[in-house]
Amino acid sequence: MRLLSLLQTHKYWPGVELAERLDVSARTLRRDVDRLRALGYPVDARRGVDGGYQLAVGAALPPLMVDDEEAVALVIGLQAATGMTAADVAESSVRALAKLVQVMPLRLRRRVEALRAMTLAGSWPGQPSPAVDTTVLTTIALACRDTERLRFTYTAADSRRTERHVEPHRLVSLGRRWYFVAYDLVRHDWRSFRVDRITDLAGDGTHFRPRDLPASDAAEFVRSGLDNLPKPYLIEVLVDAPADTIRERIGRWSTIQELDPTHCQVSMTADSLDWPTMALGMINADFRILEPPELVRQVRNWGERFRHA
Repeated sequence: MRLLSLLQTHKYWPGVELAERLDVSARTLRRDVDRLRALGYPVDARRGVDGGYQLAVGAALPPLMVDDEEAVALVIGLQAATGMTAADVAESSVRALAKLVQVMPLRLRRRVEALRAMTLAGSWPGQPSPAVDTTVLTTIALACRDTERLRFTYTAADSRRTERHVEPHRLVSLGRRWYFVAYDLVRHDWRSFRVDRITDLAGDGTHFRPRDLPASDAAEFVRSGLDNLPKPYLIEVLVDAPADTIRERIGRWSTIQELDPTHCQVSMTADSLDWPTMALGMINADFRILEPPELVRQVRNWGERFRHA
């Protein structure tokens, strides 16, 4: 373990120095390197007087060693990634987060909770995202993996609260919201639940044999039950500014295609036209809206109000 940790801290270690650090002989070092290789760690060796060792790129990802600070940083980063609009990234983040939190020592969990409690996540105006407790997400993810039944309180859109007992199936990230697909043991049917409306979540220790979902996958099941899923606007704008300038100011929320050194086409997707209007104003450059027509009308209305002000 110490050898692996050292190999991950430096790109290349001279054999003599590495053996001295570990207080072992060169023969013992070679034997330990062979053991790491057998476990799947690709360790390259350079022979000769100046020979040494380094971790190489492998065919598969072996287990990684992280220290306390890195573990906390990983959890905080993965928690932030659960709110991404890219569903595949958000769902992968929850799976990785569940694996990491499961083995994290209590002292580090306390640090993570303190950081999360004292950190406020912001969002663009007009683009509110429901707050989701990552502890709830990871608990559901582990229950899906381990086929363990869950109990929780669910608050419906009309504020009615009901107690649920379910067999978990999958988490789905869709439209900046998290949904939980499960078989409801009281109603004897499949249901999808908004995760931000779930409270008092706990496993009951009972395991079950998975049922067949009446859809090709969980995402399709959720979509089929959503009548009011917001239809995002696809925004295309020509901007009279260099690509670097646009990236610096709104690159995080847009896709930029450079047309020439001083002109770019900017693409955005949004459920509301308010924040794209603000973003275009932040560029501080002339622009022409290609689509949608609704954005043209919105910018004209804003322009009139600013002119009157």
